[in-house]
Amino acid sequence: MAKPDDRSDNVEHLQEAVQNTIGNLREAEDYLDEHADEISPAEAEAIADKNERRRHSIEKFRKEIKDEAGAGEE
Repeated sequence: MAKPDDRSDNVEHLQEAVQNTIGNLREAEDYLDEHADEISPAEAEAIADKNERRRHSIEKFRKEIKDEAGAGEE
């Protein structure tokens, strides 16, 4: 028998994912600030690209949090 669909902690998990992603983004930015003169332009660009994807993910997570929080009110 399939387990019931329990979404009661989705918002909590999504918020944790947002916080982790923000932490990774800041850590990468700090790394770039501290080591920009030591890394190749290709590596710096790869880190910048990854941070852009992180920003996009954070935006999606936040939209999903709003959706999940609204779904819990029904």
